[in-house]
Amino acid sequence: MSTKFTLPPLPYAYDALGPYMSAETLEFHHDKHHQAYVTNGEKLLEGSGLEILPLEDIVKEAFGKNAGLFNNAGQHYNHVHFWNWMKPNGGGKSLPGKLAAKVDEDLGGFDKFRADFIQAGTTQFGSGWAWLSLNQKTGKLEVTKTANGESPLVYGGHPLLGVDVWEHSYYIDYRNARPKYLEAWFDNLVNWEHVEHMFDEASA
Repeated sequence: MSTKFTLPPLPYAYDALGPYMSAETLEFHHDKHHQAYVTNGEKLLEGSGLEILPLEDIVKEAFGKNAGLFNNAGQHYNHVHFWNWMKPNGGGKSLPGKLAAKVDEDLGGFDKFRADFIQAGTTQFGSGWAWLSLNQKTGKLEVTKTANGESPLVYGGHPLLGVDVWEHSYYIDYRNARPKYLEAWFDNLVNWEHVEHMFDEASA
């Protein structure tokens, strides 16, 4: 199996994110759903002509040209980071310094950013993601939403933080209460250190 399509282990125990995300949710989401993206993506990569590329470039090149490969590679990329965008005892308002200053400058401060991010996830119709990203052209932070497995990668952005609003990410724990899930996720699970790491990479 290609290392590009390998299921990474969770960086914490299955029960570590409770009560905001249950072990049952993580077992289904990571072991079943993410595994399916890895398995299908590996098969679809064969003979695509993109085998030599890193995962980010596979996502970009497959977008609009190879729907099957894009859907699985895009979701694999999103989930590789999704697990790292969460940690036990995460959330809070204490953003790392450079990131906090950039949020203030571009997004009108933490509270407005939080509200806009939760609103993006709430109003994404059907399956998809809400994002904080760095726009490559403007150099500014943006809050956006995308459908299905799309991400800012294919729209000229560097993803810094993403939340999964597919129902498999929250339905066991919150049923249809997506806003409640998003509030709990943002306030209690976000790993701001991983956001800072991606911000530093995007700013380099």
